[in-house]
Amino acid sequence: VSRTSVSLSDGGDVRYSETEPMLPEGTLSGEEGDAEEKEEEESQRTPTRNMPKESPLAMALQIVVPFLLAGFGTVSAGMVLDIVQHWDAFKYITEIFILVPALLGLKGNLEMTLASRLSTAVNVGKMDSPIEKWNLIIGNLALKQVQATVVGFLAAVAAVVLGWIPEGKFQMSHAVLLCSASVATAFIASMLQGFIMVGVIVGSKKTGINPDNVATPIAASFGDLITLAILAWISQGLYNCLDSHPYVSSLVCAFFLSLTPVWMVISSKHPASRTLLYSGWEPVITAMVISSIGGLILDKTVSDPNLAGIVVYTPVINGIGGNLVAIQSSRISTHLHFHSAPGEVPEEAKGCYYPCRTFYGTGANHRSAQVLLLLVLPGHLIFLYTIHLMKSGHTTLTPIFMTVYLAAALLQVFLLLCIADWMVYSMWRSGKDPDSFSIPYLTALGDLLGTALLALSFQFLWYIGDQDSDVGD
Repeated sequence: VSRTSVSLSDGGDVRYSETEPMLPEGTLSGEEGDAEEKEEEESQRTPTRNMPKESPLAMALQIVVPFLLAGFGTVSAGMVLDIVQHWDAFKYITEIFILVPALLGLKGNLEMTLASRLSTAVNVGKMDSPIEKWNLIIGNLALKQVQATVVGFLAAVAAVVLGWIPEGKFQMSHAVLLCSASVATAFIASMLQGFIMVGVIVGSKKTGINPDNVATPIAASFGDLITLAILAWISQGLYNCLDSHPYVSSLVCAFFLSLTPVWMVISSKHPASRTLLYSGWEPVITAMVISSIGGLILDKTVSDPNLAGIVVYTPVINGIGGNLVAIQSSRISTHLHFHSAPGEVPEEAKGCYYPCRTFYGTGANHRSAQVLLLLVLPGHLIFLYTIHLMKSGHTTLTPIFMTVYLAAALLQVFLLLCIADWMVYSMWRSGKDPDSFSIPYLTALGDLLGTALLALSFQFLWYIGDQDSDVGD
């Protein structure tokens, strides 16, 4: 029997658990026991919600538009990175490149996770009541600001450790600048994207579009560009102040860190976000560390003049891989919230995992995996051609370059979809909500796989003689 995992009868005596996608009935702040009883009676009278039906064509059409939007967002982010790599701050403090995947990865850690949680909440009927809806939104936006500030600070610490300790050089002023730029970028970008995200999800609900298909890619499309532009602008501004006003970096960092307790108080007032305020750190911080390793690869690759062309393509391959796997993860999670109790997985997901299981079968999630994998080649061809038309990048689009690049992109998405299938079911089995836990890991792995495969591709192209790194200079 199809049922949601968030009904009171499933929850038993537990007021809130991680596998509930959002606020359970009757746990709104300020509601009394009689309201709970009334809601329980209503829920018994209400027929069970059914999973919305969608054909493969409808699914593909809903996914394609936001996917292309998100893709053009990552292309523009790549072009911005290609320009700002020549700015003084990026030239003299190259560790900023280590921050790039970690801060761009925040959209996977926070924006896409928020989008996935709210999409599930919409689909299982948690946003039908206005009070419930705003409690949900405010609590989650406040939680996101806490996470953004902390992760921004930790990403800067990781950049300092990964960038300077191997070389044995350490400059305090540069370390403080990195911390300020990272925390300020994470905070401002997270707030702007949070508002965009809520608008998209509320709009999807009103227009009857499945938010699982559109919310995560749209979160990504604005995310990369906004984050990179803010990081470049703040880094350069602080770098210009370094000699004349050296205290500015410290003040900026202290200001944003001092706001953290305020957001913690707001988010702790709401039951859904209160649980994640204590338990939601593991995936976010682990994902930041994984992304930072990708950043270290990018930093070392950019430092090699023979491989300079990699910069413009890094946000594109990382962003698109992350977008596609986030859609799949969000869809599987919604499916589980509808059809399975926490800790129980469907028959087809039991036993040992094998890759064919992800792409073949009768379920809607097999079809979506096929659709998403089929989007990789045409999508990347459009984005490569766009970069070429904009005269950006340092690489001519030769047939051998396109073949190697597309093979790397296809391998990245294939691996990510397989990992997503295994990971989401494993988390559900262990009682964790995949909406909050899987997307940070998956987008971070997308960053690491994308950067590593791209670096290997460029190295391979250099060895076989496909060398023209001065194009676009």
